[in-house]
Amino acid sequence: MFTYHLRLGLRSLRRNPVLTMLMVLTISVGVASSMTTYAVFRATSHNPIPHKSSQLFVPQIDNVDETATAENDGEPPDMMSYTDAMALMQARRAKLQTALYPIDISVAPSNTSGLPLREISYATYANTFPMFDIPFLYGSGWSTADDEARAAVVVINRALNDRLFGGANSVGRDIVLDNRTYRIVGVMDGWNPQPLFYDVKNVGAFGSAAQIFIPFTRAVDLHIPTSGANLCNTTPGSGWDAWLHSDCTWIAYWVELPDETSATAYRDYLHAYAAEQQRAGRFRWPPNIRLRNVMQWLDYKHVVPAESKISLLVSVGFLLICLVNTVGLLLAKFLRRAPEIGVRRALGAPRNAIYEQFLIEAGAVGLAGGMLGLLMTGAGMFELGLIFEPQIARLATLDASLVALTLCVAVLATVMAALYPAWRAAMVQPAWQLKS
Repeated sequence: MFTYHLRLGLRSLRRNPVLTMLMVLTISVGVASSMTTYAVFRATSHNPIPHKSSQLFVPQIDNVDETATAENDGEPPDMMSYTDAMALMQARRAKLQTALYPIDISVAPSNTSGLPLREISYATYANTFPMFDIPFLYGSGWSTADDEARAAVVVINRALNDRLFGGANSVGRDIVLDNRTYRIVGVMDGWNPQPLFYDVKNVGAFGSAAQIFIPFTRAVDLHIPTSGANLCNTTPGSGWDAWLHSDCTWIAYWVELPDETSATAYRDYLHAYAAEQQRAGRFRWPPNIRLRNVMQWLDYKHVVPAESKISLLVSVGFLLICLVNTVGLLLAKFLRRAPEIGVRRALGAPRNAIYEQFLIEAGAVGLAGGMLGLLMTGAGMFELGLIFEPQIARLATLDASLVALTLCVAVLATVMAALYPAWRAAMVQPAWQLKS
């Protein structure tokens, strides 16, 4: 029966091509606008490490005075001071823990006559690589022994490896950073999670991939300052040691806690640590701590752009308007066939058969609208840069899942829009139509 009803529906659509094309165009425009903006929203709200996002946490400790905290709605600083970060690292209360901060270093080019390269670089610990499940093309991260030895080792990303070594395995080779020689121990396989959850504060949520990682301990030993944000409630003393022992916050800190029990225990530890600092006279306020996992952290930092949310709501509203117009067009089309319906009903066709045929006919319209909408969605991807920032617009892609979703939305939305018109058509009284 499905094939029979589909054949009748397609024949009906061909009898009035102008009205059919108008319905298809209406659906396609509505679906394309909503799917294009949804692609952006999906990319910006994407879980950057879905298999571990519930296990990675950002601890926050309030080490500033009450005035600064009050200005931030009672929230502790986003980053940590060196004093607090080192205390937590040495306590080792988490399964894994790491600290990192951005640094500004130059890379000597492979061509000695070329200009030094400036790449996004970080000082961090060996735990970073297993914590963030960073994939490697060659080699691996350095060891904790390298952290302790302040070793001159480095991990680079695939893009930099391609530029310096033509994509060859560079593990064991030397690279010159700020006129100092480092040994390459690993090449990351293009690691670039979006959003950049590990350092939203400094590089933004949708910046470029980090290309260089060196040991945190070596960077501190060489007095390499942060190239990112820092918050100092009071002016630190002069010199590197004074900076390290100040309460300025400039270090991103992460811990891995595999389950809720360990998360609760670590939260209790943070509270106890802050209380201890209060008793020691360093903090003059009650413990104020936070512990947020990846998605909670991204939500707290408002990673999803406001224009992405607004454009999605507007486009969904536009889709609803298109569907209302489609309801009117379908109602007009179906009721114009009242004589045909009357004859079929008089010959014994049940209302369900009429209802089924018109819904199948609407589904065909929706499928055609979805296919045209896919073309419009693809075209819309190229124009996203006119609305969104380039680094956000480039994240939106028309992949297989979006193709399937577009077709499903088009068909389901059209069928739902046809429910009332099909019901009205199925309720046509055959006696009235035969009399007329």
